[in-house]
Amino acid sequence: MIQLDHVSKSYQQGIAALNDVSLHIQPGEFVFIMGKSGSGKSTLIKLLLKELEPTSGEITVDGQKLSKITHKKVPYFRRNIGVVFQNFRLLQDRNIYENVAFAMKVVEASAKEIRKKVPKALSMVGLAAKYKSLPRQLSGGEQQRVAIARALVNEPKILLADEPTGNLDNANAWEIMHLLEEINERGTTVVVVTHNSEIVKKMNKRVITIKKGVVVEDGKWGESHEA
Repeated sequence: MIQLDHVSKSYQQGIAALNDVSLHIQPGEFVFIMGKSGSGKSTLIKLLLKELEPTSGEITVDGQKLSKITHKKVPYFRRNIGVVFQNFRLLQDRNIYENVAFAMKVVEASAKEIRKKVPKALSMVGLAAKYKSLPRQLSGGEQQRVAIARALVNEPKILLADEPTGNLDNANAWEIMHLLEEINERGTTVVVVTHNSEIVKKMNKRVITIKKGVVVEDGKWGESHEA
């Protein structure tokens, strides 16, 4: 599903954000990517979305070599990847139905598809009754659930969550993690970037740890970390 073969990424200053990274994430896996600020986690996400190009190495996502995808075809490639960010990135002047529908309009879905899929996505995250609410009328946890509904409404094969609990309190953070787990159980490959070791430890999933651009550990928490 996601494969990196000897991928490195250096910026103009010659600093290596990622250094000879090789990893393979299988379809249907739930994987955490951990590392301190500056370790290369965000660079990895941008490479997977083809927002950045690797300095060397090859990235394959859902059977497609990213080096072969032309700039014109990048939007079509990204339709199979849902993305959730730490700061929600909701449109503040639109209600949550319109926020989720916007993701479908971008990929030129029909009005009929939008009417069918948006309520379904909002129902899945437990917000069907609040479809007319504006983002500012919702709690942080609810706003993140809207962001997840928006990421999933086009039924992507992969969900990338970049610090999805970073702006949430502990209770809301756990709600979001359980929701991501449910999404994974339905067949979506889920990759969560985080530095929250408490959540990672309790979730008992595969953990890829990056330090200074290098993968230093890969396995279940108990296999490669101190309890």
